[in-house]
Amino acid sequence: MSLSDKKFGRRIFVRDAGLLSLLAQLGWPRFLKASPSGGGGGNSSVYARLGVRPLINAAGTYTALSASLLPPEAANAMHEASRSYVSIPELHSAAGKRISELLGVEAALVTAGAAASLTLGTAACVAGKDPEKIKRLPDLQGMKSEVIIQKTHRFGYDHAVRAVGVKLVEAEGRDELERALSDRTAMTLFLNSADPKGQVKRAEFVEIARKAGVPSMIDAAADVPPVQRLSEYNKLGFDLVCFSGGKGLQGPQCSGLLLGKKDLIDAAFLNGSPHADTILRGAKVGKEEIVGLLVALELYLQRDHKAQWKDWEQQVEYILKAVHGVPGVTKSEMFVPDIANESPHARITWDIKTLPLKRKDVAKRLKEGEPRIEVRPSGDDEPVLEVAVWMLQPKEYRIVARRIREVLTSQGLHP
Repeated sequence: MSLSDKKFGRRIFVRDAGLLSLLAQLGWPRFLKASPSGGGGGNSSVYARLGVRPLINAAGTYTALSASLLPPEAANAMHEASRSYVSIPELHSAAGKRISELLGVEAALVTAGAAASLTLGTAACVAGKDPEKIKRLPDLQGMKSEVIIQKTHRFGYDHAVRAVGVKLVEAEGRDELERALSDRTAMTLFLNSADPKGQVKRAEFVEIARKAGVPSMIDAAADVPPVQRLSEYNKLGFDLVCFSGGKGLQGPQCSGLLLGKKDLIDAAFLNGSPHADTILRGAKVGKEEIVGLLVALELYLQRDHKAQWKDWEQQVEYILKAVHGVPGVTKSEMFVPDIANESPHARITWDIKTLPLKRKDVAKRLKEGEPRIEVRPSGDDEPVLEVAVWMLQPKEYRIVARRIREVLTSQGLHP
């Protein structure tokens, strides 16, 4: 049975956390959008006191732009959780059990983000549940010390893996991967967004690791939507799967998911908070984040994803129509990024001779204008602008469309 076919109820997942009354009252919308009061155009008093200007997020779930906005139900659940003391190990266990049931995976752990999931997953494969080995990380004397990765899959966040002390061994093609495997290999690592670049694709990668008796881990941090991704890679055979909790799921920004085999998930938990003298004691996950991510996940699974996709398409079409007829604009189109951030986006291209602006010029004026608008990163020196709509709050797409048109016409050529 697929995730979309399941009927997920509002089960009570922690009896002692004081959440019974809250969860019993939750209402599930047709599809979810966070409260407009949290939008980029508002003058939030907490930010105003600090002199920080909020923004309209037409870029996407980038960490530097504070990722996503919490649904009111998740924020309320976090507040409710903050009013009671609980045993963190018990809460982790209960939430993990509930998440694994929701997603149809063997086990789950709430982490302090996808990068924390990478570190904990690596530590689980290296030190396991051995207390002495756990304490010694990143001193790997007497432990397996290598992680096999395709050269084209190296990425900025693999530091989270190297932090355990392991060496990343690069290989390309099946023959090289198989030759790289040895008795020093702790696990294999796959970056999902790099799948088109690598010679060995997901299924074959899993097969190679399984044949060698080595755990395989995949980083799928920003790969929701679509909803089926949440269980797809576990079903494919990856032993560990990493997701961000604060991106498409709209959970707390400092939250993540590690999904996979129960023995490895149990080991991952022992290698981090709340346990002292562990490699990731510093990546603490509080009761509020655990509860907030769980509620956000339940909301996400209940969402009408087809209706939401249609809504996104309509917003993109509105933005594209706004630049129709603007002198110099040569192309305006809808596109969906491959794998990560997989949702409808707008792309606007213009003739730089007619419109002497580069992408960075347009982005700067949108950022410095009122309200502040951030757009999707792309080639700064190109006459192309990419706009994400999936993190916009109600009616913000109209503001984005108006401001882009202003910047691309004569009235917007000067800041």
